[in-house]
Amino acid sequence: MKSARVIYQGTVRSASERDGQLLLDDGHLVGAEAVTWLPPLAPTAQPRTILALGLNYADRAKKLDFKAPEEPLVFLKGENALNGHRQVTRRPPDVKFMHYECELTVVIGKTAKKVKRDDAYDFIAGYTVANDYAIRDYLENWYRPNLRVKNRDGATPLGPWLVDAADIPDPMALALSTTVNGKTTQSGNTRDMIFDVPFLIEYFSSFMTLRPGDLILTGTPDGVVDCRPGDVIVTEIERVGALMNTIG
Repeated sequence: MKSARVIYQGTVRSASERDGQLLLDDGHLVGAEAVTWLPPLAPTAQPRTILALGLNYADRAKKLDFKAPEEPLVFLKGENALNGHRQVTRRPPDVKFMHYECELTVVIGKTAKKVKRDDAYDFIAGYTVANDYAIRDYLENWYRPNLRVKNRDGATPLGPWLVDAADIPDPMALALSTTVNGKTTQSGNTRDMIFDVPFLIEYFSSFMTLRPGDLILTGTPDGVVDCRPGDVIVTEIERVGALMNTIG
């Protein structure tokens, strides 16, 4: 099942997909353009913690002349960084290089502490798509990006759908792609992650408690390009969805 959260006529609604349109929880059937899309997270399970991976695809680490990490390179994000489908992300006027990052995002479904790898999928509510924009100009260290790189308000679109974990039998075999103004600029597959989803849940829960609604952004493959005001970016993951964002 795919679910979304939207604003329709001033009210926040839950929605599902029906025949290419949105079926709202009040019974209205509307087009995608008739609503304001929000990150697809239940109000009772908003993220307390947003964990994001750096250099989690071997091709990207190689392109940046980094040795593949021996343990996950992780940074934290604030909830204000999240944005919705079909929304605008601002590019600061002084920057020279701002790029997208298409990322499979894991949404935790129940409290997880000291979870074993073989049980990890039992703790996942579902998956969504993140576009975790980064600004190269502000980057001080690939291993530990500073706040201006990864915690800008509205710089991490998420959505459009939360897809139930049961509908994604193998999250480690999903094609990823990004288009800029309709031209494909990035392609990859989740099978190429250095640290896969079960490993990450086991790793994080070994020293911290994961709560329902917490997010894990799992990194991006090689193929990022500079994005300019007016560019329309679509980050898409097989079976999960196509997330559209415009640079303002």
